[in-house]
This record gives sequence, structure tokens and C-alpha cells, in this order.
Amino acid sequence: MRAFTYQRAQSPAEAAAAAARTPGARFIAGGTNLLDLMKLEIESPQHLIDVNGLALDKIEATPGGGLRIGALVRNTDLAADARVRKDYAVLSRALLAGASAQLRNKATTAGNLLQRTRCPYFYDTNQPCNKREPGAGCSAIGGYSRNHAILGASDACIATHPSDMAVAMALLDATVETVKPDGATRTIPIADFHRLPGGTPHIEHALTQGELITSVTLPKPTGGVHIYRKVRDRASYAFALISVAAIVLPDGSGRVALGGVAHKPWRRPAADASMNQGARAVAERLLDGAKPSAESAFKVPLVQRTLAAVLADAKKGG
Repeated sequence: MRAFTYQRAQSPAEAAAAAARTPGARFIAGGTNLLDLMKLEIESPQHLIDVNGLALDKIEATPGGGLRIGALVRNTDLAADARVRKDYAVLSRALLAGASAQLRNKATTAGNLLQRTRCPYFYDTNQPCNKREPGAGCSAIGGYSRNHAILGASDACIATHPSDMAVAMALLDATVETVKPDGATRTIPIADFHRLPGGTPHIEHALTQGELITSVTLPKPTGGVHIYRKVRDRASYAFALISVAAIVLPDGSGRVALGGVAHKPWRRPAADASMNQGARAVAERLLDGAKPSAESAFKVPLVQRTLAAVLADAKKGG
């Protein structure tokens, strides 16, 4: 690990301003992903800004009937919150499906959204990776790609986003709230927050230099049956091969999102609109344009079968 300087920020605006004026600065809270990347010298920030003291660790009701989740709310606390378990059960279930209890105790809401891919070629600094070094090439393309993207990929990158929580947030139409270095605030729909790789896979989200996530807001709950189904190689401590998050209303309508298949949580309005037509129609619309490799082709039927099982369970009440 390379040497770095360190400071404790006293306010969100101060943290954002410090990050903007200091080259190579990064925010740190739980550090469950960043510290690993620093040890491997995949990331070498020159300056760390500790945001743990910013009082962004509350879950509060919004005037519109939703919830505002502070950026520093730990994953364990978010999953256990009575309001989340009652009204946003898919989020609680997704959080509990991710990582170990020890990691959930440290990991934060903002950090979970910002965690980087677990592509083995990204982690192997001896292999070319456009995400690590723009223009270097993608070792996963033509390499071992069983766990890689089948949707939304590009000739520059076929990595997937690893977060379970982000899939549930996408399903719930969450909004990311931020503060910029000049103190201005903005809101980013979760659908626009994570980027597809295109020709710039190293640019993973919509944040600008120094911009700090302060909270994530959930809209008023919709009701219905909430299900999060994660398929993985082993029963715990493993990232998703694929995951299906769904909310199904009493009239059969609803929405669905996939994880483990793309560079970001995957939703399609056409798939949501076809919920009343059955699992096959939903899967066709979700998987339209899928381009798996020979090794990742199993993900297509895996999505189809898992989605069918999830929607069948939803009809039974979950």
C-alpha cells in the first residue's frame, strides 16, 4: 500500500470541496472495498477524506411518505430497520443476501452503490484491463468469462456490477442525493446513476469530481409481494451469478430487475409493462439483445427459470 495523507471532514460540503481541490483524493467510510483495492495497488489515492463523522447515518421519513437513507447508514442497520422490512422488503432481503455479517456491519449505503467490479482480470494487475487502465484492453473478452455480463456490455468491457443492494434500489426507483464542491446539491435517479461501459468503462457512475453522496431516497411504498432471489455458486459469501428482484401487485402488474448480468442493475420498462403476460414475456424483454460468451451462455436460461420461479412464488404470496 502506498503512502497517503488523511483528514476528517466536518461537513459534507467541506468533504466535497477537499476532494475537488486535492488530486487523487478519495472518500472513505467503511472501506470494505477501497482498502482491498489499495492493498493490491489497483487504487492508490494520495489523500483519504474520512466522512464517518458527518452525521449521515439516519433513516428518516420523507414528506412524500418515503424514506431518506443517510449515506453512512450501515447495511446491517438498513436491513434491520422495521420500516424497510415492512414496506421495502426487497431491499432488506437483498442486503441480507450480500456479503457476510461482519462486512454488512461496516459497509455503508453509499459505499455499497460505489463498490467496484469483482472481475478477476480487474483484480489481477498483471492482466490488461480497460477499467483499471483505460486503453489497455479487456482480458475478459476472449478469456474466462463465466461470471461476466450478457447485457449492456461493450468491446471495451464485459464486467458486472457486484451489488445486491443496488439491484433492489433500482427496482424501487430510488434517488441518489449529493452535494458538490461548491455546496450545490442535486438528485440523480438511480437508473441514471450507474453507467454502461461503452468506450469508457473506467467511468462507472454519474458523480463528478469531488461530488459526495449524502443520502438515498425511496419513494412512497407500492405494496405487493417483494422477492429477491440470488443464484450463486455457494450458499453464502459469494457474488451473484444472476439475481432477480421483483415486486408483484395483487392485479399481477409489477416490476422486475436483474443483477449479475450487466455493468449496472438491469431494468427494462417493456419488461415491467409485460408482467401480466407471464414470465416468458418478461424474460424475453429483459434479455432482448443479450450477447453471452460460450461460458456465460448458461445465464440466459438461468434468468428465465429463476424469473419464472420468482413470479410463481409471488402469486402464492411470496
